[in-house]
Amino acid sequence: MDEKETTDFRPLIVGLGGTMRPGSSTERLLRAVLAEVVVAGGRCVMLDGAALDLPLFAPHRPERSALAMEMVEMIRLADGIVVASPGYHGTISGHMKNALDYIEDLSKDGRPYLEGRAVGCCAVAAGWQASVTTLAALRSVVHALRGWPTPMGITVNSAETVFAEDGSLVQPQLRTAVQIVARQVVDFAKMRRLG
Repeated sequence: MDEKETTDFRPLIVGLGGTMRPGSSTERLLRAVLAEVVVAGGRCVMLDGAALDLPLFAPHRPERSALAMEMVEMIRLADGIVVASPGYHGTISGHMKNALDYIEDLSKDGRPYLEGRAVGCCAVAAGWQASVTTLAALRSVVHALRGWPTPMGITVNSAETVFAEDGSLVQPQLRTAVQIVARQVVDFAKMRRLG
């Protein structure tokens, strides 16, 4: 593979996250990370809360809803992933865990589960304790699915002012973290391409 082919490569990064409430802080954070993915040279697909409103995962039942099949196929095609979960009672939300459980459908692929993919993990909760424990839970699930959590993870305390009226991030350190996570996911995908 020559250098031009590598520099022209634009990895597909899939964003999973949000809540059932459109425009939630979690969804807005995920959109901010994906915007930086584009700046870092990636392509994005966003699967927000509505796209993750899936039937309860049942591994013994082969039938899948159209939304579940679409989500699994997008993850199958992904070069990297960004996952953003709200913190519900100190851990990831039930709908996010359910969506991640569907990755079991990739278990028999040539590249099973999240094998060989960097995963940026983001957690948003109304308090630092819940956001930190949610981030730790996300990272554990990503490890179990054979993904590579990025060195930088993002925690947000939604009890503080996070977004300006125009939707931009108001905290400089959060803007920096968003840029770092996006770059790490894209850079890892590009490095894997070289391998």
